[in-house]
Amino acid sequence: MPAANDRKIVLVTRKTRLEDLVARHLTAAQARFYVEHLGADFSDYEREHEIYHAQRHATVQVLEKWGRYQVIERAFLPNFMFAPDDIVVALGQDGVVANTMKYLDDHPLIGLNPDPARYDGILLPFAPRDLAKLLPDVAADKRDSKAVTMAEARLSDGQVLHAVNDLFIGARTHVSAIYEIAAGGTTERQSSSGLIVSTGLGSTAWFKSIVTGSLAIAGSFGQPPALTGYDAVPWDAAELRFAVREPFPSRHSQTNLVCGRLASEEQLRIRSLMAENGVIFSDGVEADRLDFNAGAEVTIGIAKRRGRLIV
Repeated sequence: MPAANDRKIVLVTRKTRLEDLVARHLTAAQARFYVEHLGADFSDYEREHEIYHAQRHATVQVLEKWGRYQVIERAFLPNFMFAPDDIVVALGQDGVVANTMKYLDDHPLIGLNPDPARYDGILLPFAPRDLAKLLPDVAADKRDSKAVTMAEARLSDGQVLHAVNDLFIGARTHVSAIYEIAAGGTTERQSSSGLIVSTGLGSTAWFKSIVTGSLAIAGSFGQPPALTGYDAVPWDAAELRFAVREPFPSRHSQTNLVCGRLASEEQLRIRSLMAENGVIFSDGVEADRLDFNAGAEVTIGIAKRRGRLIV
């Protein structure tokens, strides 16, 4: 283990909404015209941009005093190689922390909230001003952390994708996904809007919205739902949950295996029956995806690697 100050800090940043608009419209003036022409408040984009970059500057100043550091934009994460002893800092929102964690393997991850008035920051317990005091303790492994269970999707050709919140398996466009699903000794062919496999952390996000909507629909048609409420899963639980979105029953598709749990050694197997547009992506980032077309088979279960969020 290297000396504390010899450990490199990797700061993961993101583009602001204003930077995305300028990239699309070429200049800030054209971006302003586009937003205001639609009746929206362009000053909100400017305030967010100014606050984020002020906090980014404050964070970099701390890292300059620390010594070894590197700054990368989150779009480059899929191709970035982290050293085993790197300390990773993510400058929020929460999604930046999740997008970063899935590329780590037990690296300590510090989430910084650049704008508490704008972001709830469930995964962002610290502010940039806290970083100078945090780093020596984290580098010396004297700071508490919270373990996060991750999911893993492994294709039959060896490609692997990890997820901190959830995996989506389905079609890229708004058409039905067609596939064969197998779990717990049951196999069936399905047609649906795809399915979600959620971790404990993700059980408070997309998966929760699926369950909430399903319960409300069942209640509105006079059918008492099997559950009267919803309980999220702890972040470190050795369990995954899955749910099929809008399953369609027909003579060629079944709807018996539409939700369930996967314990430590259990796996979900899915074989694509889609000629094109089949995808698997994680944590809402479709750009970093696996193609999932006819004949491809994926095995989904709990990943061996775990996330480690500093608290």
